[in-house]
Amino acid sequence: MTCGHCQRAVEEALRGVDGVTNATVDLRGRRATISFDPERANVAGLTVAVERAGYRASELNSGIP
Repeated sequence: MTCGHCQRAVEEALRGVDGVTNATVDLRGRRATISFDPERANVAGLTVAVERAGYRASELNSGIP
């Protein structure tokens, strides 16, 4: 991700996943913070959404115990 357009594209892709309640992208840090209902969305689905938008994604920390 290199610009605001990239940031918005990834945020929109993530927010389009069923169960996502919030998604924000830190352009400089190249990370996304995502709040989602784990019964309706999962990390694999979030990764796929980002990749379909044309970007690479990997899980850093799910935050799920």
